[in-house]
Amino acid sequence: MTNQNLHPAYLVGYPPLTPVTDAAPVGDYDTGYHPPLVHKPIPATGAWLPGDPPGERQFAHVGPMSLELGGFLPAITLAYETWGELNDEGTNAVLLCHALTGDSHATSKDGTDGWWHNIVGPGKAIDTDRWYVVCPNALGGCQGSTGPASAAPDGKPWGSRWPEITIRDMCDAEKRLADTLGITRWALIAGASFGGNRVMEWAASYPEMTGAIAVLVSAAATTAEQIAYAKTQIQAIALDPAFNGGDYYSQPDGCGPHRGLGLARELAHITYRCPTELDQRFGRTPQQGEDPLAGGRYAVSSYLDHHAYKLALRFDANSYIAISQSMITHDVGRGRGGTDVVVAALTMPALVVTVDTDRLFYPRDVEALADQLPGSGPAVYVKSDYGHDGFLIENDQVTKILRDFLDDPSLFTQ
Repeated sequence: MTNQNLHPAYLVGYPPLTPVTDAAPVGDYDTGYHPPLVHKPIPATGAWLPGDPPGERQFAHVGPMSLELGGFLPAITLAYETWGELNDEGTNAVLLCHALTGDSHATSKDGTDGWWHNIVGPGKAIDTDRWYVVCPNALGGCQGSTGPASAAPDGKPWGSRWPEITIRDMCDAEKRLADTLGITRWALIAGASFGGNRVMEWAASYPEMTGAIAVLVSAAATTAEQIAYAKTQIQAIALDPAFNGGDYYSQPDGCGPHRGLGLARELAHITYRCPTELDQRFGRTPQQGEDPLAGGRYAVSSYLDHHAYKLALRFDANSYIAISQSMITHDVGRGRGGTDVVVAALTMPALVVTVDTDRLFYPRDVEALADQLPGSGPAVYVKSDYGHDGFLIENDQVTKILRDFLDDPSLFTQ
């Protein structure tokens, strides 16, 4: 069987990698667990499922839960990972909230991999010799926590029956995880992008449990433009014929909704990066061995195809929709008197970080959030040529910013 038969024509950016698209020394990840990029058909779902290797995940059963919008989940499991030790007073717990397609694997026990392994660990910015760090996979995710690919009470995947969840529901589930772990108050809750949305919701829903917050490239409510981006990504998946209304889990490898999921990722990835990088890294260079004037691609097209392929190997289309929809409805002020009212009441110490080239969470909007939060100073800037993903790439700058915040004796005991 040829490679062409193994892969759909749409997702052509599979290995072997080319020097044009993938040799640049730039981290292209928002996950800790990376499936091997090998020649194989794309599975119907890239979700972690019981029986798969657990990696460093732990699992907590946090019970049944009524959802904000009226749904009900009879049993919820959260996958999570921890580093460091909870002190006797229970005052050193830190909650990390991952990005949209992230997972619980912020770092590994040996510190060599994970989506923030340069930031979290012994002696690092979030020092696990000092802090007890917890990172759960969000409710609705697909890397060990209960989500659409999980078994419903009848033993079959939830699929199209999965109820709509909100970021408020995710924080409810994480609060139950905190109770299970014996954590009554987080010293810090930190996250970026979708993770930062959860940080803001945590502060609004459980201010008594939120000692301080670090909000990177995020907001208290979703903007119209962000809603538009998420809507088009959801539509890309839903319009894939193989999506089958969300019931595709029984399909053989190569027959799932990977085209729609891949297109959603390509649309999203454009918002995660910026013109400076794309122009300097790719320009109008043709993909190696291809002629754009004869049906071939430019290098930047192959780059996007490659990211589509990588996500399809490790993510679930229904989870992508569920999480994207939760971002669409994100607003800490919903039912509480309005966003401005709620934000003005969040008096805990706050660190707000923006990336100067971000075109998903514009610096002006992040600055406005910092100005509104009573416990925050001015927004701190990360300078980057890589747009929104700067929070994952500019590790030296992020390290200094977090160290300055966490080492402030007026905010945190040493």
